[in-house]
Amino acid sequence: MSIYNLITILGPTASGKTFFGANLAYKIKGEIISADSRQVYREMDLGTGKDYGDYIIHDSSIPVHLIDIHDAGYKYNLYEFQKDFFRVYEEILNRGKYPLMVGGTGMYIEAVLSKYELLNVPLNQELREKLSELTQEELIDVLHKYNSKLHNTSDLKIRKTTLRAIEIADYYSKREAQSSDLPDIRSLIFGIKYDRLSRRKRISERLEARLNEGLLDEVKLLLDKISAEDLIYYGLEYKFITLYLTGQLKYDEMFRKLEVAIHQFAKRQMTWFRRMERNGHKIYWLDGHMPIEEKLERAVKIITEEAPELII
Repeated sequence: MSIYNLITILGPTASGKTFFGANLAYKIKGEIISADSRQVYREMDLGTGKDYGDYIIHDSSIPVHLIDIHDAGYKYNLYEFQKDFFRVYEEILNRGKYPLMVGGTGMYIEAVLSKYELLNVPLNQELREKLSELTQEELIDVLHKYNSKLHNTSDLKIRKTTLRAIEIADYYSKREAQSSDLPDIRSLIFGIKYDRLSRRKRISERLEARLNEGLLDEVKLLLDKISAEDLIYYGLEYKFITLYLTGQLKYDEMFRKLEVAIHQFAKRQMTWFRRMERNGHKIYWLDGHMPIEEKLERAVKIITEEAPELII
């Protein structure tokens, strides 16, 4: 029998994976490591879905790591996440607790499960100067000429992001990957999913709720501290609400475009997870409609069969 040393809980946005993960952590006396590329930033709460209350289970606070570790405006990256993850992972094990990775950022999750061999890519001012006269379309053409799996193509409409993607691709094209001394990760993976229509309904309802809870005010406060361009960099809620607050979109247009963008994002997340399955990562999918008690019962049954040493 394979002995697992990590539990991973993944799913698209608005699937309830955080609440499920916290409940499971409570059962097995574990601690959570967040795998969310935007929850690392302080004061970006409603827009990134930091539901702090989800970590309170039966009046106990479940420890969660890699949330609120940088100020808004910082550009956290995959290399830093992988480094931070394994540092926290070892600390949790040394405390005699069990680590659970919970999140929806597929690349972050795979950087751990597949032990990506990453390099810390420095700024290349000389290259940036050579690219400074190119149009955005020409920059995209340059990026596509590199054969790199690791460059960031999440938003090619942002010039800064495209320049950084070229910089990373160029760096990797000229260097051999570093040897990896990362721990051997053997993870039991659970996924939370809904049918397409239910997923879309949950996303739309959550967006309306967060706007009512003060999401516009959150973005206004952030705009007092960082530039609109830097805030747009974070995408989704921060991109479209910034465009609204700076007069580039009307409210109804902002809401409609943002709603569509989040639906598309959730679809991309599920596509990524299905690709993970094709690449050999077995995911035990749990129906999001099930009550939390039933989800936990199913998960515990699987853990009992696959990793009984986890049941405390």
